[in-house]
Amino acid sequence: MSSIESVSHETRVFQPSADWQRSAAIGGMDAYKALCKEAETDFEGFWARLAKENLQFAKAYNQVLDESNPPFYKWFTGGELNVSANCLDKNVDAGLGDKVALIFEADGGEVTKVTYKELLAKVSRIANGLKSLGVKKGDRVVIYMPMSVEGVAAMQACARIGATHSVVFGGFSAKALQDRIVDTGAVAVFTADQQVRGGKQLPLKAIVDEALSMGGCDAVKNVIVYKRTGADVGMQAGRDVYLHELADKQSDVCAPEMVDSEHPLFILYTSGSTGKPKGVQHSSAGYLLWAMLTMKWTFDIKPNDVFWCTADIGWITGHTYITYGPLAVGATQIVFEGVPTYPNAGRFWEMIQRHSATIFYTAPTAIRSLIKASEADEKVHPKSYDLSSLRLMGSVGEPINPEAWMWYYKNVGGEKCPIVDTFWQTETGGHMITPLPGATPLVPGSCTLPLPGIMAAVVDEVGGDLPNGQGGILVVKRPWPSMIRTIWGDPDRFKKSYFPEELGGKLYLAGDGAVRDKDNGNFTIMGRIDDVLNVSGHRMGTMEIESSLVANELVAEAAVVGRPDDLTGEAIVAFVVLKGDRPTGEAGQKLAMDLRNWVGKDIGPIAKPKEIRFGDNLPKTRSGKIMRRLLRSLAKGEQITQDTSTLENPAILDQLGKPL
Repeated sequence: MSSIESVSHETRVFQPSADWQRSAAIGGMDAYKALCKEAETDFEGFWARLAKENLQFAKAYNQVLDESNPPFYKWFTGGELNVSANCLDKNVDAGLGDKVALIFEADGGEVTKVTYKELLAKVSRIANGLKSLGVKKGDRVVIYMPMSVEGVAAMQACARIGATHSVVFGGFSAKALQDRIVDTGAVAVFTADQQVRGGKQLPLKAIVDEALSMGGCDAVKNVIVYKRTGADVGMQAGRDVYLHELADKQSDVCAPEMVDSEHPLFILYTSGSTGKPKGVQHSSAGYLLWAMLTMKWTFDIKPNDVFWCTADIGWITGHTYITYGPLAVGATQIVFEGVPTYPNAGRFWEMIQRHSATIFYTAPTAIRSLIKASEADEKVHPKSYDLSSLRLMGSVGEPINPEAWMWYYKNVGGEKCPIVDTFWQTETGGHMITPLPGATPLVPGSCTLPLPGIMAAVVDEVGGDLPNGQGGILVVKRPWPSMIRTIWGDPDRFKKSYFPEELGGKLYLAGDGAVRDKDNGNFTIMGRIDDVLNVSGHRMGTMEIESSLVANELVAEAAVVGRPDDLTGEAIVAFVVLKGDRPTGEAGQKLAMDLRNWVGKDIGPIAKPKEIRFGDNLPKTRSGKIMRRLLRSLAKGEQITQDTSTLENPAILDQLGKPL
């Protein structure tokens, strides 16, 4: 196999300050290396110590890790606990009952604060309501709700009674929702009358009704409706009930149901780029342990922090770093209903200022769109706000281009806040490779080093280790507590997707290309393996070409794909969004030539895009991920036949479908 060539050449390095090294949970590289060594020398002892320090078991486990049936690994077997009790009761019992757990800001700016004691009471009432409907341990419950206190509470209420939740993002279509209801065999669905995003009221209950009418949902006995806007919605007698009518009459005490360590806490679907979505099944004990450890290690969470993760509860980030991680460590966090650009593109900065947020965790796609907005309008530039409360920032969802990293570092963090560029996946449950703010020298665009206990490596196509400096396939060599347990109802697909035989059946395949720095071993993610281009025998990651384009001062965002080419095997096609207006005609052709030459000079002639198309934006899922498979089809000149219901902006496909 020819290895994937890394063409990036990032030389900027930012060392952790003395203050950070002194005060952080993991302070200095020596402390990091000591934890890594502990994990390497006594793997099970390492995890046993951390479980003892962080989790409250009702019944002690008898085995740390059961590897008798790989890749179906089990952690803390024989143990019993309740995840909700580990998030809420534990903190109330520790005297944090009056501490604010959630600062909820609605789309229109209204703010509601909920303490740990109040949240425990609310969760208990909803849990008792579920029990009154006959929902029991092991049942599946689908949650199709807006970002809200109620959404978080519904998830916690399921965990409290041992029901397995499956949250479906509120932007998904009726068909996508029906697929997930059918696949999980859900007995109940939580929803809202409507959701409010960017000043618009959008239907939710009506979409649930449509999904249930498509058939195959006979297991659903109840639909529980949170009254968000008070809109008039159809309520089916005997099936539908308003959340307040169900919960308000219940006791605010609900004894937590103890479950096995391996009990499925939730199923979360990742949209497989082809075929049926995959229901990623996560456990209870191992998942919660890693959510807590990454809050402490990566985010260095302290008692007086105000933590803000801007994700939606419909994604894994909103599970681990909104509903479970922050609550399990007794943190105060912001939960936001709206979008970053309403009522204007200064909304994030205004909220950081208003709530004195100290830790801010968002996605590169949001950062890039806000760069574009703030270049166009001084009033919404971060420098127009007081962001001095921030001490740490993070990035999640995809690799961040070095230039976007630098903008974030300078303009949002004032060159004083470390950036944790976190690599992880729905399947990993929590961070895998990330800088530690008090230990790791930061390199723009690099997720740096694996967390202690995570045995990440770069291998070739048969699982052989590759030397640092040579790009290949990212794998994890040993199990970890928060890893995916199986694909719900499809263990064979789980094995084939994540532990393929050609790699020996025991290496976890992340699906990403990666390279380690020759000198310091830092990891850089080079894009999905299927985003590797092969141009005239040179294998290149799309990410590096995109980063080169974005480094040009005119470019806000870029996505690069390959299309078959008679001469070179594959040709590079770049879709580019400018900070200014979209050029057409001769101006467009001239700029395309300038950008081709820019990449040629930056990386080398081999990386020059054969074609560049300009768009007002790029086709993205509602979580902000660029839909590269659609761009690949457009680059080849194919008709789009795939489902585009999860697209934020379907109209952009027409614009990008036309060459210059």
